[in-house]
Amino acid sequence: MSFRIGYGYDSHEFKAGVPLVIGGVSLEHTHGLAGHSDGDVLLHAITDALLGAVAAGDIGSFFPPSDPRWKGANSAVFLAEAMRQIALAGFRVVNVDTTMILAAPKIVPHAARLRKRVAELLNVAPGCVGIKAKTPEGTGTENAAIAHAVVLLESIQLETMLQEAEAEVDSELSVMRAGDGEGVQ
Repeated sequence: MSFRIGYGYDSHEFKAGVPLVIGGVSLEHTHGLAGHSDGDVLLHAITDALLGAVAAGDIGSFFPPSDPRWKGANSAVFLAEAMRQIALAGFRVVNVDTTMILAAPKIVPHAARLRKRVAELLNVAPGCVGIKAKTPEGTGTENAAIAHAVVLLESIQLETMLQEAEAEVDSELSVMRAGDGEGVQ
């Protein structure tokens, strides 16, 4: 069996006059997250977790903040590149678990939408995406959003081998049943 685990982290300060985008979803709030791109702290953490799981570097090595092409960029582009990197390495996402730390907005009312969007971007079922949030009580980070992400990847070759083995067993069982003169009932 071949599995990989990746961990990602990101943080951005809140800034007035900037739209708030978390997990690829626009949320109504008085402030958005400052960043060279759209500041999507959740997608950035997931991107780093994916890249780290296959030892491909980090988000900055693919999308440096010094490069003007990424100014205001949709972070789904970063996640798509991370998905490409894990596919090139022969892996796919099994599940992701995330925790955000922010004072506001409350994430619970938006968690289902966030889960659905992240699942779409990762090509997994929504039940494979954990979205949690905590308040930053006593940490002095009330003006920031922080995201932690852990991903589990599995080898695509492993799945292919299992499917081929299963098909071979099914074929042998069919031959055995046909040789007995009995059909499958």
